[in-house]
Amino acid sequence: MSDPVLGLVSLAAIFAGILTGYPMAFTFIFVSLVFGYMGMGDRVVGLMQYQFFSLMRNTTLAAIPLFLFMGFVLERSGLMDRMFRALRLLLGRLRGSLYLIVLLVATLFAAATGIVGASVTVLGVMAAPIMRETGYNTRLSAGAIGAGGTLGILIPPSILLIVMGPVVGVPVSDLFTAAIVPGLVLATTYIVYTLVRSYMNPELGPPLTSQELSETSFGEKMLELLLGIVPVMVVICFTLGVIIAGIATPTDAAACGALASLVLAIAYRRMTWKSFKQCVFQTLLLSSMIMFLLGAANFFGAVFSRLGSADLLTEYLLSLSLPPTVMLLIILFIVFLLGSPLEWIPIVLVIVPIFLPTMVEMGYDPLWFSILVAVTLQTSWLTPPMALSAYFLKGVVPEWKMGDIYLGMTQFVFLQLLVVLALVMFPQIVLWLPNALQ
Repeated sequence: MSDPVLGLVSLAAIFAGILTGYPMAFTFIFVSLVFGYMGMGDRVVGLMQYQFFSLMRNTTLAAIPLFLFMGFVLERSGLMDRMFRALRLLLGRLRGSLYLIVLLVATLFAAATGIVGASVTVLGVMAAPIMRETGYNTRLSAGAIGAGGTLGILIPPSILLIVMGPVVGVPVSDLFTAAIVPGLVLATTYIVYTLVRSYMNPELGPPLTSQELSETSFGEKMLELLLGIVPVMVVICFTLGVIIAGIATPTDAAACGALASLVLAIAYRRMTWKSFKQCVFQTLLLSSMIMFLLGAANFFGAVFSRLGSADLLTEYLLSLSLPPTVMLLIILFIVFLLGSPLEWIPIVLVIVPIFLPTMVEMGYDPLWFSILVAVTLQTSWLTPPMALSAYFLKGVVPEWKMGDIYLGMTQFVFLQLLVVLALVMFPQIVLWLPNALQ
């Protein structure tokens, strides 16, 4: 068996191991060592050491624990609760106002944290009880919460984009800049869809009653809104603002955002010593898991490349003589299918490097292709039966049936696929802001 074919067999072994439920990091390491030894002998051990140490020396990845800590602090600080209550009082007369509020809060929360699980959980805790009490449609409510929560995958500071940057050879700051407009397009699409449906059928999203709205004066509403939004905007300015302005690197900006979120949580008297220790522990736990998985997947990618399998696949795909747009859609469809049973890390670290050379050979911009992959992976978070957002939401809202949650999220999957097609047809949606800033 030739080395390139051996690499393809190892790729099949990786997917088989992951689907059995065995921990992904150990699956990557075991398969890489076995097939790497068969193809290159003892050198595979030195390659593993080199890959792990080079990964740990990558300063860009230091942004991961800092952004995670910032997200956990904001989650526990209660700042999102305050903003949600203020927006509810201010926009309560509008049909479908709770859908609008959920998606606005989700967009701001995504821009402040970049953590999907936390976003879906917090939104479910905040919004689901109110939506149930006011008679909002269960399926549309579940879809809005789930879709809004997944915006953290795309809208910076996205952990996925931080990991993808070194893999595709594109600066993380460029990925952050390119992801802003598509993220806002997605959020706007969700909002327009929910408001139009509520306008056409008021039973889906009835407005608040006059009694509920008259209990608070306009001045109190504005004060609550000011105190709820300003802290979050400060954190966003400390992170995205300094990156887009070219003042700091993503790692430096992550440190600024972590400090800003901690100071604000202390100032609002929502951070106790116990909460602080929990945030640090959760950050340490999740960062260790991500970095170990990154190292293992990076090692497999190096073995796969050294065996010549990536070049073999590139040559084969190019030999098909398909139109570039058709090839791009096929690759995005493969990413979409794999995104349901697999997590995003093996897809970004294994699948993307396999297809990226083909896309570059066809003349596509790696930055544009990376954002297309990120949006497609976001779609997979909502696609049954393995939609992770559905399980997060079911965990905090057990009253909702899983079937209703799935049906609600499926509506938003179609919206996301329409946005993916729009990004394919109009690349400037992705590339306009990076080009304008340069």
